Amino acid sequence: MSETQTAQSSQPKLKKELNLFGVFAVAIGTTLSAGFFLLPGLAYQQAGPAVILSYMIAAAIMVAPTLCIVELATAMPKAGGTYFFLDRSLGPLWGTIGGIGTWLALTLKSAFALIGMGAYISLYVDLGEHGIVLVAIGLAVLFGAINFFGAKASTRFQVVMVIGLLAILTWFLAQGVPSIDTTRFKDFFAKGFDSILSTAGLVFISYVGVTKVASIAEEVKNPERNLPRGILLALGSAVIVYMLGLAVMVGLNDPEVFAAPSLTPVAEAGKAMAGRVGQILVTCAALFAFMAVANAGILSSSRYPLAMSRDHLLPSGFRNLNRFGAPGLALLLTVGSIVFYLLALDIMSIAKYASAFQLLMFAMLSMAVVVMRESGLKSYDPSFRTPLYPWLPLLGLLGPCWLILQMGPTPSIFAFGLVIVGVVWFFGYAAPRVRRGGAIYHVFERLGQRRFDGLDIELRGIMKDRGLRASDPFDEVVVTSEIMEAGEDADFESITQRAAERFAPLVDLDVTKIATQFLEGTRVGATPVTRGVALPHLRLPGISRPYLVVARSRRGLDINVGDAMPSSTTHRDVHAVFFLISPTADPALHLRILAQLAGCVEQEGFQEEWISARSHQALREVLLRDDRYLSLVLEPGSSAATLAGKKIRDIGFPSGSLVALVRRGSRTLVPSGDLELESDDRLTVIGDESGISLLKATYLDVPDSADS
Repeated sequence: MSETQTAQSSQPKLKKELNLFGVFAVAIGTTLSAGFFLLPGLAYQQAGPAVILSYMIAAAIMVAPTLCIVELATAMPKAGGTYFFLDRSLGPLWGTIGGIGTWLALTLKSAFALIGMGAYISLYVDLGEHGIVLVAIGLAVLFGAINFFGAKASTRFQVVMVIGLLAILTWFLAQGVPSIDTTRFKDFFAKGFDSILSTAGLVFISYVGVTKVASIAEEVKNPERNLPRGILLALGSAVIVYMLGLAVMVGLNDPEVFAAPSLTPVAEAGKAMAGRVGQILVTCAALFAFMAVANAGILSSSRYPLAMSRDHLLPSGFRNLNRFGAPGLALLLTVGSIVFYLLALDIMSIAKYASAFQLLMFAMLSMAVVVMRESGLKSYDPSFRTPLYPWLPLLGLLGPCWLILQMGPTPSIFAFGLVIVGVVWFFGYAAPRVRRGGAIYHVFERLGQRRFDGLDIELRGIMKDRGLRASDPFDEVVVTSEIMEAGEDADFESITQRAAERFAPLVDLDVTKIATQFLEGTRVGATPVTRGVALPHLRLPGISRPYLVVARSRRGLDINVGDAMPSSTTHRDVHAVFFLISPTADPALHLRILAQLAGCVEQEGFQEEWISARSHQALREVLLRDDRYLSLVLEPGSSAATLAGKKIRDIGFPSGSLVALVRRGSRTLVPSGDLELESDDRLTVIGDESGISLLKATYLDVPDSADS
């Protein structure tokens, strides 16, 4: 077993508690904060009214890296985000650089937001010379305590803050846009285009929060669906709010408001629009925003030490979870660092430094997509793929690097300095502890160099944790599978021969060739065997869909599985053999079906249910997902009995549901629209979760909870 596989399998897993709105709330909450409520005043000093153009340029440069990050996150939904993606693509050196640097940039952004909270509170309370910093420190400790109780508690708080923020911003934009004074935009380019570009680099930090939800991807339900939708929805919403909001700020505020510079430009615009009430409402929105970004920033940044510790790049204490499922020591380090920044750095330095390193990381993440695509790893299986490949990832690589240069020498030196810190830490601490490489070695392997097979194993494990896609035909493959019973004297070779005979008419291939390929794959170690189940598998050209033949041995079989070396391993008491053949055109689907079968095997009680099942249909039902299938018996007196006497086409099951099999006595019937159902028929229905749930409520005589 590889180092990566061992490390990952032995670590406690984070709970999947975030739904689509939770993803959106974390993403938008880390975006509509300091960049909207605090930074415009500082940016206006550099770019004048053209600050709107600076934000627009920053948003345009953000698009390509965001799409690349979404692709990486749907392929590898693991804690650590940027760190994990860079480590598994470019190798642990760049993973170390990215992990340390991104954690630092995220904590800087959180500190920036906390300063903003103090600035808005100071509009109503005299905080004194150091009061803003002291308030920010107190809030950092408070949000750290909230996060100590886990992602679910933190996200509930986040959702409340985001709802309040969006409600007030909707009012602000609806009232402010019609009141814009266009004369405020005269001398639009007075500061010069160089200042506009430099300011674009400064305000880039405004958008980076939208992707930080990727660092908590391991805690997202259905990440293949919820991550891309949540992130892209948040980015689109943020761009609209920034463009309209900046137009309102510039169009309502006197230029003198920005001269100080103002740390509360939105509150000044609210006051100009609706007097004291407007100022109070906007201040409430600002506080919601700053609380959201500080909370989400602490949540996401604390996952970086956790992920790096799992991979032995940081001491082992950072990987420990408390009883609420949160990384306690990583949270303490994160909050402590934020407090240090608040005491040691000025506000403009915080913004510039955080932006510069984030730009560098976005460039490297775009490069990571190119490396993963070119690695040839079939287990790299994102549900979202960056369009216009390779041009958009290349744009994502070059755009941020160009913008760093526009920011001046100090931010560039800071970004380069973080790279040096990462290199020193890696070779001084981590290098002796890691024995893995990234996908880049698979690119080299194509050129005659070397590769790291542990990455492929880990990605396959991620596929198993992630599960099937909604469109995958797993249930159809199971319900149409061929079932065989192994006799008392059967061995693996004879069962393989019988399976090949079942496959031959389906795949139009000679029986001997099919059997030979299955047996050869087993001899070279390509057949997974786990918990009394073997999964021989092939991919063949010219077939349109996957096929499955299942063999059960109540007595148990002995299977010799080679490891591509002269030695072999004998697995005894194998009670199930799943023979799978899939099209060569879709290797990722083949791997997802294998991963789902392996996941079924690992369910508690699988072995007992499998051996004791009394019919072939019962064997199929052991493999089907409870929320995606339903077994109905048209027993007299039951709710389902009303279906007797009806043709299948006249039943009117919910859209997306399908009668896959009908069991009538000892016979199994393949259903057609003209088949008339009879009393005591047993129907196997497959479909999506909502349709199956509706059928359970309609036809089962027990509450839904009893079926779960």
